[in-house]
Amino acid sequence: MTTPLRMRAEDQEDLKVVSACLQDAIVPIGDMCYLPDEKRFVAVVSRFRWEASDRPREASGPTAEDDELYPFERVNCGVRFEGVTAVKMRGLDLKDRRQFLELLSVETVEGGGVALHFSGGGCIRLDGASWRCLVEDLGEPWPTSCKPCHPIEE
Repeated sequence: MTTPLRMRAEDQEDLKVVSACLQDAIVPIGDMCYLPDEKRFVAVVSRFRWEASDRPREASGPTAEDDELYPFERVNCGVRFEGVTAVKMRGLDLKDRRQFLELLSVETVEGGGVALHFSGGGCIRLDGASWRCLVEDLGEPWPTSCKPCHPIEE
């Protein structure tokens, strides 16, 4: 049994920690939604569990070999931004609802708000002078053999 991640961010420093935990999350475009009447942006992402990537896992499968084949974990994670007054997107095709995005970072932007940056150059900007971010793991993690990596660019 693992302890689910549960975090709140209300400023730039808090958001840096949230960004590190959400780095390499897989985000289905169909699992994001802006609710303008509630001033809320929500998403359900498949979060790579960086906090568990360097420690040995307890045997949970039928054999110890399973843990060697699938040494890492992902978990569904709810991400909610409150106080969002507008959403702007760049480099994303919203018509392809089956598309998966890979989240690279989350950061504050000048003028108030937050930007979610995705691989391939896509970006979602959430405007709002007094935003708040809530992140919470949903359910149990599952094993995966893939650990995200980022080649160093020269």
